[in-house]
Amino acid sequence: MQPEAGTAPMLCVRDLEAWYDESYVLQGIDLDVREGEVVTLLGRNGAGKSTTLKSIMGMMDRCAGTITFKGSDIRGAASHRIALAGIGYCPEERGIFSSLTVAENMILPPRFGDPALSLERIYELFPNLLARRASFGSKLSGGEQQMLAIGRLLRTGARFLLLDEPTEGLAPVIVEQIGRVILELKRAGLTILLVEQNFVFVSQMADRHYVMEDGKIVDVIANDRVQAEEGKIRKYLGV
Repeated sequence: MQPEAGTAPMLCVRDLEAWYDESYVLQGIDLDVREGEVVTLLGRNGAGKSTTLKSIMGMMDRCAGTITFKGSDIRGAASHRIALAGIGYCPEERGIFSSLTVAENMILPPRFGDPALSLERIYELFPNLLARRASFGSKLSGGEQQMLAIGRLLRTGARFLLLDEPTEGLAPVIVEQIGRVILELKRAGLTILLVEQNFVFVSQMADRHYVMEDGKIVDVIANDRVQAEEGKIRKYLGV
């Protein structure tokens, strides 16, 4: 169920297993992401999508299998080493600093490469942040916090992004704005692995969808097949 052979994947995951204590969460995950792609992990809550991202970032105490990034084995590496390799992670809980202003949040993360987008360009993409750059993180709406989390990530220089449920609980107008930003990042040459449940949203920018159930990849659907297989996708997601 892997994509056709071509250029070597930027990220290659094989037989990935992970545990929370004695709970066997990931049961042999295989996936590839090539440079410049947007690839999604679809599935119901509890399927293992977020755990997959955490495993890639070295945030699981116990996992097995292989994870290679740009040809180097990163499984078991410290999270900060994985970040220095060029992978940026935006968790579902966003992780912004509520006691700092938007402007302070934007300049705080360490830089380990040239950012894909300038600070000015990021503010162009997220005009809400520009207007609220003197506001503390605790005063932002959920949508503004999500914008800040993504914007801050772009300042680090990461060119491979892991985004965990970036549209969850957000108003449709904010979801639309985040969708435009993801398309802009794709045009800028960034690579994105995106966890989502809104397949209508991700079908606008993704190249391929991995469907997860009970810690396993059960299907891989090319984006041009989403419309034809909508019924099957809805059944997978329980919608």
